[in-house]
Amino acid sequence: MATRRTFLKLTAAASLAAPSIASAQASGRVVVVGGGFGGATAARTLKVLEPKLTVTLVEPNPVFTACPFSNNVLAALREISQQQFGYDGVQKTGVVLAQTAATAVDASGKTVTLTDGSKLPYDRLVLSPGIDINWGALPGYDEAAAEKMPHAWKAGAQTVLLRQQLQAMDDGGLVVISSPANPFRCPPGPYERASLIAYWLKIWKPKSKLLILDSKDAFSKQRLFQNAWAQLYPGLIEWVSLSQGGKVTAVDPATLTVVTDFARHKAAVANIIPPQKAGTIAQKAGVADRTGWCPVEPVAFESTLQPGIHVVGDSAIMGGMPKSAFAANAQAKVCAGAIVELLAGRKPVDPILINTCYSLVAPDYGISVAGVYRPDKGVLADIPGAGGTSPLEVVGGFRGQEALFASSWFKTITTEVFG
Repeated sequence: MATRRTFLKLTAAASLAAPSIASAQASGRVVVVGGGFGGATAARTLKVLEPKLTVTLVEPNPVFTACPFSNNVLAALREISQQQFGYDGVQKTGVVLAQTAATAVDASGKTVTLTDGSKLPYDRLVLSPGIDINWGALPGYDEAAAEKMPHAWKAGAQTVLLRQQLQAMDDGGLVVISSPANPFRCPPGPYERASLIAYWLKIWKPKSKLLILDSKDAFSKQRLFQNAWAQLYPGLIEWVSLSQGGKVTAVDPATLTVVTDFARHKAAVANIIPPQKAGTIAQKAGVADRTGWCPVEPVAFESTLQPGIHVVGDSAIMGGMPKSAFAANAQAKVCAGAIVELLAGRKPVDPILINTCYSLVAPDYGISVAGVYRPDKGVLADIPGAGGTSPLEVVGGFRGQEALFASSWFKTITTEVFG
């Protein structure tokens, strides 16, 4: 595993660094909307690759609250403040921070409208607004319902609310997690969440049970998760697949009832992870299609619906590449390099990208999956044999080492993007 990871990191570094070699003549105005892992990375990478660019990052929140490792907050292993990062480091690179929201995009006029009505002109626009909850897609689940049955799929207040509900629950209560159909942000996330909540329940509320109701018949790192559950949490976690009747068809927040085709489950705590879509500004910019997501070409991540607008991160449809912080960071670097080339009148080179996703099953038990992707027939496609998962059978401290890798990755990426 260590050898494979080293190779993947070197491959990624080489592909991402390549655009900086011949970028000295590029100039222009680039606006980046969204200050998460994708947007903040794109903004600062643009300034590093081409200091002459005027780069403006539009982000209304003074701090960014990271989703990776937020499941640790639910298990009382971290505080929400440890998930929060400011933008001083981004501004030090020369990026202009507009601490406001983007309310509209004029793709033909190449302007972004801000909350106060002012307009930012651009030569290229990067959208990285993350996800929005698709309110109404699940009967009974709306913004009011989320205050009783939190999704916690945008880290912050919802994360804290779910943690408070778990701590207030009587021992012996049933925790229900509803996992949506693909695509959605962080495919392994619901199962890491179930694992870490189970870790906490095992210590503090050992009579309790956890039920995962799933709209899928398979999920990321499934064998690794289920093998770990059998070892660490026997009898505590039950997973109900789509074919077994696991799809949630409605919820009743007044009674904390979760409804499937064949059963009604009364929860003490209900974590409803609902269907999602691209962030609202992507819809307003006309770069989202009928699926709710944003189709892009796989070299510069330029919208296939609106020329001059690039979309990176969770909002975009990326072929085989999943929606993750690692992926958003990698896409943003490639996108920034491609924009520099396009503004200089050159053709961007085809990239090779990687994604590695770590999950914690317990504080000292980590598992991972990695993939390598390249453009193929208009999408980012997996390179066969280049990725893989953690081995199912291990000896010694391998799982503990993977947990340390996860922690090191989070520290590295947040320092790189926001430090």
